[in-house]
Amino acid sequence: MKALVVYFSHTGENWVGGGIANLVRGNTAVVAEYVRDIVGADLFEIKTEKSYPTKYDECTNVAKDEMKQDVRPRLKSWPKGDLTEYDVIFVGGPVWWGTYPMAVFTFLERFDLAGRTIMPFTTHEGSGLGECVRDVKRAARGANVKPGLAIYGSNAADSRDAVEKWIKENLE
Repeated sequence: MKALVVYFSHTGENWVGGGIANLVRGNTAVVAEYVRDIVGADLFEIKTEKSYPTKYDECTNVAKDEMKQDVRPRLKSWPKGDLTEYDVIFVGGPVWWGTYPMAVFTFLERFDLAGRTIMPFTTHEGSGLGECVRDVKRAARGANVKPGLAIYGSNAADSRDAVEKWIKENLE
C-alpha cells in the first residue's frame, strides 16, 4: 500500500484544554506525523499563499468568513503528479466552524480521487469530526471514504496509540 498524508495545521494561538495556548507546532501536524510514521506514508502539508493570523480570534474570524463565502484559498504548492500512485490518502486538519479549513477543500477539489481510499482525521477541542467526513465525501466524489478519527488537540502529543488503532481497524 502506498499512502500519502495531506494535512493543514495551524500554529500560533489555538484553543487548547479550555483556554488559549501558543503553539509552535500545530496539533494536526503532530497527528499527521504519527500517521506517516505508522504507515510509512509520504507527507504533504497544505500551506496557503496568504497565511492565517496567528491570533486566535483573528484566525477564527477569517476562517468563518471563508466558510460563509465558500472560499478556496490559493495554496503555496502542490504535490507532484496526480496522486494516482497512492492507494490511501489520509486527510487531516483542525475543525474550524464545523468542518475542515477551506484550504483542505482547495486541495481535495483539485484532484480526481475516485477509487482512492480516504482516511479523514481531525484535531479539535470539542467538536469531534464535525461535518468533515460528510464534506470530504462531497469533495472527493467516488472515493472510498473511511470512518474518521477525531483527536482532542490538547491530547495530540499522546495520541499515537489511538491513531494506530484507527488505522488498523480501517485499513485491514
